[in-house]
Amino acid sequence: MAGTLYLVPNLLGLVPPSEVLPARTLAIARSLTYWVVESPKPARAFMKSLELAVPIASLHIDALPEHADVVALAALLRPAGDGQDIGLLSDAGCPGVADPGARLVAAAHAAGIRVVPLVGPSSLLLALMASGMNGQGFAFHGYLPVPAEQRAQALRRLEDDSRTHHRAQLFIETPYRNEAMIRALGDALQPSTQVLVAADLTLPTETIERRSAAAWRQVDASRFAKRPALFVLEAAPR
Repeated sequence: MAGTLYLVPNLLGLVPPSEVLPARTLAIARSLTYWVVESPKPARAFMKSLELAVPIASLHIDALPEHADVVALAALLRPAGDGQDIGLLSDAGCPGVADPGARLVAAAHAAGIRVVPLVGPSSLLLALMASGMNGQGFAFHGYLPVPAEQRAQALRRLEDDSRTHHRAQLFIETPYRNEAMIRALGDALQPSTQVLVAADLTLPTETIERRSAAAWRQVDASRFAKRPALFVLEAAPR
């Protein structure tokens, strides 16, 4: 009988796992001996936090190449064909969402391997929940361009799409560029466009703030420097 591919949510930062992961997720994660992970170092930190009954060195941990081909994906899933359950782990949050693990999930479906998503933190959904913006129509765009003019153009395109289709627009930024992004939001968007910044989600330092683009111009953006953050914007409909 084939094993199962479990999609195991990782922590979003340094917190006790029991604070953000339910008992079933923890029990299954602690039972797994085969893992496919986005990056070994964050994966081992997560496994250490689980306080496993076996040494981490005894686990089978394979890194998932970002551009793994069909042959490589099949090799990673081979233990499931032998009856072993496998855990898929992202560096943070839910695997398979804005994450190279999606290709392994697709390969598992194609191979007839059972796929089970486990409950845990998703920064995208947590930020959307906290935004008060349209949760029935939204889009996630990953990272926006880094050059200032291209970034401003991208923000205006998202704003126009939000205004035309009444969609909340979600995106992320490398933490050390958060200050530049917040300044760009104030400069590029219409004054009335609403923007939420959610930093350090699920952590004791969690900060969630929503205000107009015009009001963000008055904020000391250094408060968000080097903190994992997610941005949500919504423009008033036409």
